[in-house]
Amino acid sequence: MNIVVSPKHLIEHEILSVTTSMRKNSRWASSARLRSARDTALASSMGLRQASVSDSTAQGRERDDVDLMVGFEELKREVRDSENVMKLPLMVLLKPFLALIRSSLSTGPITSAALMSLHTFFVSGLIQPTSVGVRSALASLSNTVANCKFEASDFAGDEAVLLRIMSIIRECMCGSVGTILGDVEVCEMLETVLTICCQMRASEILRRSAELHMHALVRHVFGRLKNLNPRQEENRMAPIDGALSKAEMKMVVQAVQSPIFSNSMETLVPSDDHPQEYPSGTRGEYVPVSQDIGLSIQDSGPPYGLPSITELLRVLINLLNPMDQKHTDSTRITSLRILNTALEVSGTDFGHYASLSSIMFDHGCKYLFQLARSENPTVLYLSLRVISTLFDTLRPYLKLQQELFLAFTIDRLAPPESSTSSSSKTQLQPITSPRSGSSSSAYPMSPNPSLLEDGDSEWGSRTPPQRPTVTPARGETRELMLEMLSSLASPPSFMVDLWTNYDSDLNCEDIFERLTAFLTRGVYASPTMSGLDRQQQSAQLLCLDLLLAFVNHMTARADSLGEKWPTDAPHPEELLRHKSQKRLMLAGASRFNAKPKEGIQFFIENGLVPQIKGEDGVSKTQSLARFLKKCPRLDKKLLGDFLSRPDNRGVLDAFIQLFDFKEKTIADAMRDLLEAFRLPGESQQIERITETFAKCYFAAEPEGIKSEDAVFVLAYSVIMLNTDLHSPQVRKRMTFEDYQRNLKGVNAGSDFDPDYLKTVYDSIGKREIVMPEEHTGQVGFDHAWKELLQRARSAGTLVMCNTSLFDKAMFTLVWKPLISAVAFAFTTFDDDYVIQRAIAGFRQCATLAGTFQLPDVFDYIVQSLSHVTTLLSDPTYTSVLNHPVVEVEGREITVSSLSVKFGNNIRAQLAAVVLFTIANGNGNAVREGWTQIFEMFETLFLHALLPIRMLQMEDFLGGVSMIPLQGSQPSPHPVSRGDGGLLSALSSYLLTPYSASSEPSIPEATDAQVESTLCTIDCITACKLDELYSQIVDLELSALTAALRALHTVADRRAADRLAALSAQGPEDGVLDVPLPYDPASVFLLEMMVSIACQTPQHIEDVWSVVFDHLSNLLSLAERYSMLLIERAVVGLLRLCLIVAEKPSMRDQLYVALDALGGLPPQVLNAVAEQVLAGLVLVVQRCRDIIRSQTEWALVFSLIRRTISHPEASKLSFDMIQNLATDALKGSVTADNFAGLVAVLDDFASAAGYAVEGQRQDKRAANTSEPVVERGLKAIELIFELKRFVPRLLNTAPVSASHAWRIYSLPILVSLGHQSSSASRDVRHSAMSQLQRILLGPYITTSDNDHAQVDETFNRVVFPLLDELLKPDVFQRDPQGMPETRLRASALLCKVFLHFEMRLSQSKSDIRVLWIQILDLLDRFMNIDRRDQLYEAIPESLKNVLLVMNASEILVPPAEPDVRDERQKSMWAATQERIDRFIPSFLSDIIPPTEGPSN
Repeated sequence: MNIVVSPKHLIEHEILSVTTSMRKNSRWASSARLRSARDTALASSMGLRQASVSDSTAQGRERDDVDLMVGFEELKREVRDSENVMKLPLMVLLKPFLALIRSSLSTGPITSAALMSLHTFFVSGLIQPTSVGVRSALASLSNTVANCKFEASDFAGDEAVLLRIMSIIRECMCGSVGTILGDVEVCEMLETVLTICCQMRASEILRRSAELHMHALVRHVFGRLKNLNPRQEENRMAPIDGALSKAEMKMVVQAVQSPIFSNSMETLVPSDDHPQEYPSGTRGEYVPVSQDIGLSIQDSGPPYGLPSITELLRVLINLLNPMDQKHTDSTRITSLRILNTALEVSGTDFGHYASLSSIMFDHGCKYLFQLARSENPTVLYLSLRVISTLFDTLRPYLKLQQELFLAFTIDRLAPPESSTSSSSKTQLQPITSPRSGSSSSAYPMSPNPSLLEDGDSEWGSRTPPQRPTVTPARGETRELMLEMLSSLASPPSFMVDLWTNYDSDLNCEDIFERLTAFLTRGVYASPTMSGLDRQQQSAQLLCLDLLLAFVNHMTARADSLGEKWPTDAPHPEELLRHKSQKRLMLAGASRFNAKPKEGIQFFIENGLVPQIKGEDGVSKTQSLARFLKKCPRLDKKLLGDFLSRPDNRGVLDAFIQLFDFKEKTIADAMRDLLEAFRLPGESQQIERITETFAKCYFAAEPEGIKSEDAVFVLAYSVIMLNTDLHSPQVRKRMTFEDYQRNLKGVNAGSDFDPDYLKTVYDSIGKREIVMPEEHTGQVGFDHAWKELLQRARSAGTLVMCNTSLFDKAMFTLVWKPLISAVAFAFTTFDDDYVIQRAIAGFRQCATLAGTFQLPDVFDYIVQSLSHVTTLLSDPTYTSVLNHPVVEVEGREITVSSLSVKFGNNIRAQLAAVVLFTIANGNGNAVREGWTQIFEMFETLFLHALLPIRMLQMEDFLGGVSMIPLQGSQPSPHPVSRGDGGLLSALSSYLLTPYSASSEPSIPEATDAQVESTLCTIDCITACKLDELYSQIVDLELSALTAALRALHTVADRRAADRLAALSAQGPEDGVLDVPLPYDPASVFLLEMMVSIACQTPQHIEDVWSVVFDHLSNLLSLAERYSMLLIERAVVGLLRLCLIVAEKPSMRDQLYVALDALGGLPPQVLNAVAEQVLAGLVLVVQRCRDIIRSQTEWALVFSLIRRTISHPEASKLSFDMIQNLATDALKGSVTADNFAGLVAVLDDFASAAGYAVEGQRQDKRAANTSEPVVERGLKAIELIFELKRFVPRLLNTAPVSASHAWRIYSLPILVSLGHQSSSASRDVRHSAMSQLQRILLGPYITTSDNDHAQVDETFNRVVFPLLDELLKPDVFQRDPQGMPETRLRASALLCKVFLHFEMRLSQSKSDIRVLWIQILDLLDRFMNIDRRDQLYEAIPESLKNVLLVMNASEILVPPAEPDVRDERQKSMWAATQERIDRFIPSFLSDIIPPTEGPSN
């Protein structure tokens, strides 16, 4: 009990309350009538009889009035006489109240009072589950409130009665006694409340109140599903012994009738045609009259359960039928709200009950999907909400329904394409049928049926209808549908479920691909979308949110590996294979729709159509037929044409044999057949198809058809009848009698059964045979829905699993448009939350790219973000401007236009931070994106915004220096250097990249510009560029190569842009031959490339080609670029050569590099000589063993010889040559480099002569020849010392004596002879001294060809020397010292001849020619200047030679008798003749003739 007063007190006062209200009415105002009633009752009880009143009608009516009041009096006495009113039967307590409520004599206030009393009984606890007779009492109560009658008074008061009724119903059903109610009682009560909800002429307050009560009741009723046993409840729904249940009950809702109360005192559920009565004395037998089909339930036994719940669901769904004109949108809105409540309470339990799911999955989904097209915003919203709740609670059971709805939603939301686009594209399709390749409109359209292919067929001239497109959603409708789509996609596994259940199913659409394609397009603003900018932006943001949610869920799965794939689901590998097959199938279908033969060939080549007879006995033809029947997206017109060709007769037979025509009329059989392909237009093709159909159909043994020919004619008649009955061009339709008459006698000579023909006629008349694609309006939707239900029987449940097994396949498919959409949102929207989400999307995409090893994704992200940063290089920015430099907090910063602009662009700063954050640590995944990264590095460098570490460049000479932003061209001439340092010409002006420009006009920076620059610097610091740069050297080989290739691309593009800019000025400007001005960016890119390659020596074999290609390009056009750039290219190349030299497999590349250096123009090579030699020296010192051939040494010595004129370079090179020539490292002098060493030393000696000569010509210049002369003198000494290596070389590389003489000894003599005429006196004298030491020293010739070597010595060494000294221009090199040299040379000539005379005489060699040449030279020397010492010295030297020759019997004077041989005679005659020319009688004076033979 919920009260503290006694139950008697409560009941008595409730009786008093009701009777008081009754007495206010004139019927019960007189107490006489009550006493009369009492007298009558008393008389009856005593067995007395009272005279009757003549007016029986009036008496009966008065009797009813009295009985109502008497009932309360009797109840009062019962209560007073009872000791415990709780033990009274509950029906006794409620009877007078229920009678009053049922009575049509009652008024609104009286009925309201009675209802209030009943409500009090419920809330006070007088009505309990333990009350006596509670079940029958509740049954009577439910019947009473459902059929309440009272006289109408004022409108508000009457509605108050209905509010009381609903309160009682709610207390009854939701209270403690609700669990013992039967299904009939529950249906009656629910019908009452639902009817009030749908009364359109009732006040808004009443309907809203009724709806609130209905929601509470629905929650309570459907909440019982969780506690029911599905199997037992389904058994209660089954009919018993083929009959209906004991009590048949139907809920009826008629919402468009008059008010529920009127002067005629209608019932709660009025009906003009069928007034409802409540037979007194019965319970549970009242059956409201209605046209609806009810559900029979049992009235006895258990409490309410599935029967009443199913009935309520049936009624709610029937109210949604958009084709039922009896119900208005207001009624549907009410029903949608209630249905949504039911699904929210127990939607997940519907799948456990076949009765509920069959209603919900069929008509429920069908009506909801149709309402989703409504133009009424409220209906649309509520239908979408119910659909969302439906999928949220019952998604596993709604696989195909979800496919259909999502396809429709995407079609509706996709922006329309241009009118020129094909209407067959997916996004322009109407709601598609669940079977691929067919679609239909879900809204009524004007029918224009067509069965045949074209209007030229013999069956009529008709053109196929244009397939309607889905009306695109706009404005609030679009936003609403997007919100609903967002709600549907909220589960983390949503996209995975789409992929696994649809995209990987051969018979389903690619919903995942379509959805992601729509979402990515939806992020962009569509010019075709009308409406407010806010609505469009809202739609864009919703699409973006869905995409980012998809990425977020995928990232979460990548971190946690997702859920385990269910064991009862198809294997993941199988799904991936299905997806691959689906792609092939769709590709083949596309080919088939273009050219059927090519399509068939494609199917066969890709294994989609087996060509080998399998174990099941299926032939090739049957296999092809099966495939064509199940293959989606085939053009049904082309399929029909293909099957009906004569050469495909076997395929046609096998195709039609796949249909099951058992127990089907010919109309249904033709309908099934012609839904598979479009009937061609040619009569021969139709005849082939019809013949084959007739054969197959007759094989199914149809009843009443006697022959195959009869089937053939009947099939033709069906085609003709279909055209006649449904073609809009046919005015006079064929009647059944006409149809029957046309078929007279064709059934093997007899007539068809009229009933059979009537069935065929009616079937065609009611349902036209059309292709699925040509179904329009409601017919089309019904067809699509029918097909969906057929497929649903075998489709199985929706697999739901938040697995990561398919994430890579999905991400690979959509990453590019996805990232593009995110980038668009990042650059377009101003909302901070959107920008933050976009940034998170970029990072998550990068994470996924790393997880799935998709470097293209990183590249695309970098490319997308790089454009937002505004830091990409500008090809028009070809010169570095002078920017102001200010000091802030002890550091200098450069204020440039870019630093100010970037500092004011927060979006660009965010993009930069995100980009470099993604790149940091993910360098191995970046490929093409390095191009943009290095372009941004370039831009930041040009504006002095890079970290100091990235501005450094290494050199052989001065260690590390900074790349200057400003610089002038270094002089092409050698620059003398002091002893204070070893820096190159570059170092003379390399201070810092931030040094002030020498140009006077530098703008001043404002405070705002400084602040913006500081923001830029802070952003660049947050980007951690130096960390990214340092990570490059640790990259994997593929990523490292990609980075260097990107650098190569950027650097080449920079150089090409600058050359193009210069060339654009035209040849008339005279600028094409002028070198480009200094470009710090080119130097920066070059240094970065070389630095990366040098720090990764382990990969030099792979990166060499990339770096060398860029370097060689620069060196090949060295005269066009600034000298600093070429100098850095040379240094970089030689740094790489140091690494290459350590790789034996790359020794050839070393010499390719040296050859490239050797090919530099002289002035360029001279400008970079110091760097060239510094690197070359290191290469030779560290890797001398790699130089193994004369050709290789020739390249080295060539570089040395070409740079000898450079003072610093020559110093370096001479030190290296000296080490080689002195054999400082054992074995440094080899047969391969011996000749080269001699030649290089000879050049050093020659350089001394040139230096001295130049000094003499320019006496005002400073004396710089001293170091050169010192090196020349040292070179002479080294040349002389090289002779000591000859024996060792002969031992290590044995050669012939003559060959050894030419390659070892002779080069030394030639070089010393050459230097004996040097302009440098010291070098000249030293060379002559060393030459004399060699020639007059130990025997240097070999004995195998003595005379030839002597001749070669004179002809190539001695004679050229004397010839050179006789030249006037040589004499002018040193006029003061040259006479002495000539004197020494003439003496050397005589001495050498004497030295070799004995050897030649012993070998009996003919020296006449040699001797005459010597005399000629002595003649020339003696007569060159008679004032010179030579004039006196030569005769003396000649005298000594003649005496020695005479003593050796080489020169023998004549005697009597003359015993000389012919050689001696000729020798004397030639000598005498030649000497007498310049010294007459000199020979006779020195060697007088003898008179006799000598003793």
